[in-house]
Amino acid sequence: MSHPVLLVIAHGSRDPRHAATVHALTGRVRAQRPGLRVETAFLEFNAPSVPRVLERLAAEGAAEVVALPLLLTRAFHAKTDIPSVLREARARLPRLHIRQADVLGPSPLLNATLGRRLREAGVRPGDIPRTGLVLASAGSSDPEAIAVIAEIARELRHTGWCAVRPAFASASLPRTEDAVRTLRAEGVERVAVAPYVIAPGRLPDRIAAGAEAAGADVLADVLGPAPELARLLLDRYDEARVPVGASLSA
Repeated sequence: MSHPVLLVIAHGSRDPRHAATVHALTGRVRAQRPGLRVETAFLEFNAPSVPRVLERLAAEGAAEVVALPLLLTRAFHAKTDIPSVLREARARLPRLHIRQADVLGPSPLLNATLGRRLREAGVRPGDIPRTGLVLASAGSSDPEAIAVIAEIARELRHTGWCAVRPAFASASLPRTEDAVRTLRAEGVERVAVAPYVIAPGRLPDRIAAGAEAAGADVLADVLGPAPELARLLLDRYDEARVPVGASLSA
């Protein structure tokens, strides 16, 4: 029996770096699991769209799809946009069974990816006394999403940083520059900023600008096509395609 197709659904951006990063990530997923069909679609700004990919899969005779939101928290896109698009597709394509996988975060694999990017930028927790971290996410008006980011920041505080503060590029406060300045005011000698975002674009650029404006010492790269992130996509795919209590044979 063939495995369900993995359809990775990204938000999309006018910034060409966004789609390039998403495609690099899905390429790494394919490399980690040869034989799995992996497709990519976007909610807006980029092609192909989610309906177009699902229509093509149905026309090709695919029986089942796992739709995986390329999102770090359960906010508006995960709760409203993507379910709406998938509901409409199910109504139009009744022969195609579509399951929606869970969002990516929180996960130890995301924390491992953050650690990778910070090491690449030249900093590790505990390397230099009084080193603090700003965990900078895209931001959301959804309280659940904000609470998740705050909890991740609290968890990271126990991994060697003298202090960790969450920050948001939109919709919520504080902004990156304010979080950096708060750490400085508390006596933190060195401040690193870690963007908790997957791909480049307008909001990650806002995070970078805030880090520069406040004089952060280190700015890590976005999560991007890291091997840990690719592994997490496959984990979410496996969780969605296997009923609770069933065994996974492949």
